[in-house]
Amino acid sequence: MVEIRSVHKSFGPLQVLRGIDLTVRTGEVTVVLGPSGSGKSTLLRTINHLEKVDRGWISVDGALVGYRRSGDRLHELPEREVLKQRTRIGFVFQNFHLFPHLTVLENITEAPVAALGRPRKQAEAAAAELLARVGLADKASAYPGRLSGGQQQRVAIARALALEPSLLLFDEPTSALDPELVGEVLDVIKDLAAQGTTMIVVTHEIGFAREAADTVVFMDEGRIVEQGPPAAVLDHPEHERTRAFLSKVL
Repeated sequence: MVEIRSVHKSFGPLQVLRGIDLTVRTGEVTVVLGPSGSGKSTLLRTINHLEKVDRGWISVDGALVGYRRSGDRLHELPEREVLKQRTRIGFVFQNFHLFPHLTVLENITEAPVAALGRPRKQAEAAAAELLARVGLADKASAYPGRLSGGQQQRVAIARALALEPSLLLFDEPTSALDPELVGEVLDVIKDLAAQGTTMIVVTHEIGFAREAADTVVFMDEGRIVEQGPPAAVLDHPEHERTRAFLSKVL
């Protein structure tokens, strides 16, 4: 589903990604761990071309993201084509990014109507089903400001699912939540994992990684230091940097 090859990204003199290679197979959950500043969020943002890579390439579902290949050269796609690609890559941010002036149902229906040309009635019916799926069927007419953080994040997940993406990206989806609200969001993500949704999840929730991940990736200073099944990386890490990180968070 996802191929990342030799990806480099800098912001001015700061090297954020230093040659990332990663493969994510269809239906698998990859959890990315690492300290703040290790490049985790930037990596996610390159996957849907919110950040352009300096070197290397990324493909999703067999198609290069943000570029077309001509011989040995890559040429950046027009913005409209990049936007079309993004409809296949759902992104759930840590701070929800819901429209405060729209109801919950409207937040979920806008993208299918605007980006995919779905009839509004059809989009609303699908949105109602998604709200039931994330346990918020009774909140369709509420505004985001009236919801808890956990409820807002579940709406954000439903909104991402509304475009029927082939890949879901989560950027620390529980980091902005009070501790007692974390579980309700992780339960929704676990349900998606159980249904075979392909996901890349940046998180500090080690218990979630252990339970839901097929592959755990540990990043540090812009590099993938270690990756493998959860039992291997979390219980028997080979790299000293991984062991030091886990000793502080477990």
